[in-house]
Amino acid sequence: MTHSLQQNRPRRRTQDQNDYSSLTNRRFGVALAGFMLVAMAAIADMLIGPSFLNVFDVVAALIDADGAGDPMAVVIVHDIRLPMTLTGLIVGASLGIGGALMQTILGNPLASPYTLGFSAAAGLGASIAILTGFSLGPLSAFSVPLAAFSTASLAAILVLGLSWRRGMSAEVMVLAGIATLFLFQSLQSLIQYMASPEILQEIVFWVFGSLLKADWTSVRVSGSILILGCLLILPNLWQLTALRLGDARAASLGVKVKPLRLRVFAIVALLTAGAVSFVGTIGFIGLVAPHIARMLVGEDQRLLLPLSGVAGAGIMIGASIASKLIAPGAIVPIGIVTAIIGVPFLFGLILKQRRAYW
Repeated sequence: MTHSLQQNRPRRRTQDQNDYSSLTNRRFGVALAGFMLVAMAAIADMLIGPSFLNVFDVVAALIDADGAGDPMAVVIVHDIRLPMTLTGLIVGASLGIGGALMQTILGNPLASPYTLGFSAAAGLGASIAILTGFSLGPLSAFSVPLAAFSTASLAAILVLGLSWRRGMSAEVMVLAGIATLFLFQSLQSLIQYMASPEILQEIVFWVFGSLLKADWTSVRVSGSILILGCLLILPNLWQLTALRLGDARAASLGVKVKPLRLRVFAIVALLTAGAVSFVGTIGFIGLVAPHIARMLVGEDQRLLLPLSGVAGAGIMIGASIASKLIAPGAIVPIGIVTAIIGVPFLFGLILKQRRAYW
């Protein structure tokens, strides 16, 4: 009897290993399919615009960067559409990954960079810069983004400082984030109340969020911050997966919960500030994208984080396409479109009670 059990154990272990490998491969396949869908959506985004370029014009312009073909098509694709699409991909990926990280460390399905006040803080910084005419001289293109980045970082420091005094627990961080959201939203409303009609129009346009501000500078800066954030989070993937089991279980597995929470929170602040400083306030992506990824690949952070980034990029590009199609000849601010897409999805989650994925 004992001999039979000893024989069955390795066989059972092999079966479990095969099942796990099969599940992991299937999830990798889902992630790869999502990546390919987003790549096709990005090409579609570059095809849509008032210049009526066809797919051959766009592909030829992408390949022929020196402009030996149609110079006008090369200028439109390389100087306008490609930076806008790449910035949309980067911003969506940054917000998607930031949202997934935030929901993981706080154990809260409603946590996101937007709901914890980072985006509102960036909006306040941009509003102040626009109202006061703040300029960096030769680097004036960075004036508003730098102001937005500074106040978003200030919001992160404020939340961290409040949480630090109370032991960095998830509940305190959420409450501190909500208080920060209301604080910066109120200050932003005060700035808008004080602004002249012309300045107010400019502030509101920034706050709505738009890819029209995107250029190669935003691609380089936001892209570098996204790569840096991903590199910084790589060593903590298994600790984050363990943290989803709860603080006590994660600690029993050797995870230092408070330092991990502090480190990840700082990375989320960096990703969010880098994303919204150039394109304005973008809501719902950081909230919705992690839920989509979680439904597809579960809680394994090795796949959840990349797929959250892919889902965020996909939502952003989908919103970009919709913003061009809603009013041909004009572009609806993308921040409005992402909210329109995100709210029905949240309603669907609530009505279907998919708590298994929360």
